[in-house]
Amino acid sequence: MTATPDLKTLAREIFNQTLASVDARRAICAALERHGSRLVVDGGEVDLADFSSLRVVAFGKASAAMAEGLAEVLAPDYSASGILVVPSLPPRPIPGLKLFVGGHPMPNGESFSAGRAILDLLGKANGRTLVFFLLSGGGSALVELPLDPSISLYDMRQLHRALVTCGGSIDEINFVRKHLSAVKGGRLAAAAPNATKLTLAITDVPAGRESALASGPTLPDPSTVDDAYRVVEKYKLLDRMPASLSPAFMERQLAETPKAGDPAFARSRFVLVLDHHRLFHQAHRASESHGFATVCDNSTDDWPLERAADFLLDLLARHKHANPDRPVALIADGEVLCRVTGDGMGGRNSAFALYVAQKIAGHPIAVLSAGTDGIDGSSPAAGAIADGTTLARARAAGLDPGDFFRRSDSYTFFARLGDAIHTGPTGNNLRDLRVLLHE
Repeated sequence: MTATPDLKTLAREIFNQTLASVDARRAICAALERHGSRLVVDGGEVDLADFSSLRVVAFGKASAAMAEGLAEVLAPDYSASGILVVPSLPPRPIPGLKLFVGGHPMPNGESFSAGRAILDLLGKANGRTLVFFLLSGGGSALVELPLDPSISLYDMRQLHRALVTCGGSIDEINFVRKHLSAVKGGRLAAAAPNATKLTLAITDVPAGRESALASGPTLPDPSTVDDAYRVVEKYKLLDRMPASLSPAFMERQLAETPKAGDPAFARSRFVLVLDHHRLFHQAHRASESHGFATVCDNSTDDWPLERAADFLLDLLARHKHANPDRPVALIADGEVLCRVTGDGMGGRNSAFALYVAQKIAGHPIAVLSAGTDGIDGSSPAAGAIADGTTLARARAAGLDPGDFFRRSDSYTFFARLGDAIHTGPTGNNLRDLRVLLHE
């Protein structure tokens, strides 16, 4: 028995319903409660009347929606000015915010310009300034500026390319990025040491590792220069690194990032307004509404793609064995490690679906893997969906899944089958979501 098209349709519906329920603007409005000049957030309170200026530094894939939410909370009595950095033009301008369209997954010229503008803005902040930092996933590339002004944009792009394709975890990538950057690893907090700073975040990183979000610009950095040196050695990155960057590693000249206890964090708060718990809750709810006995798993974050896929398929099989008379669902999140081995078009989500397609052939199973930001690696899609018929349909079309996998061309494979998932930029970025269904 093979999976019916309805299973794929249901997986898509679960994904779309989940996306609709994790709205960034509403999350900001729900997190902030204003009573006159008093702003209540996460059990604490600030009095807006105590400040002569309100500033905003917003960057990440959800930053435009977050900025709209903040403006809604402050209006009509208060307004904040500052900087907004996004990966694509927002649907409408936000008054008071200077707009930059940064690069992703690698920084561009606007990323550097935004970094300079943010540091200039923060450098003018004083003890009567309240700075709202609105952070979401993707910020690491959208805002960048090297500590060493002699390092060019071309060099930083080369470094980013080497890091994201080396097979390292997001933590390992950030160990290196933070220690080369003027805007990461707590350095934005240090740029405005006397200001009151409130960071509102939508996280695409695991709980307890918030310093990885946008490379932790407002949080104490738990990593050290030794971590950065170790990653470069582990993945043999010196040979792939621009000549302008290699001396800092060969001669161990990196500058340390601000740590816990630094005075820059004395008047700083960090509040999560959306995280993977909300994503899981909404996906679980959507799945149950379609009649699936549903379980969730978040244990595969930062696992190699193949190991994560095999584990989740085994978990799905055991869940089905425990519920033989009901259709079952497994919801998983997180980012799997997907080494780039070719010059094709794709990302970790479509690669996950491509690997799984060869495992579920002929079975009544559908597997969707997609990014909640609507972007999967180098492709124009959010991810892809496979089912028990995918392998047979591919062979009938003359497509060799193993070849596409080796060439890192998973998007092309699924696009030709009509199973790529296109959402466009969602204005959000929590975590990758995987929906596994079994009849």
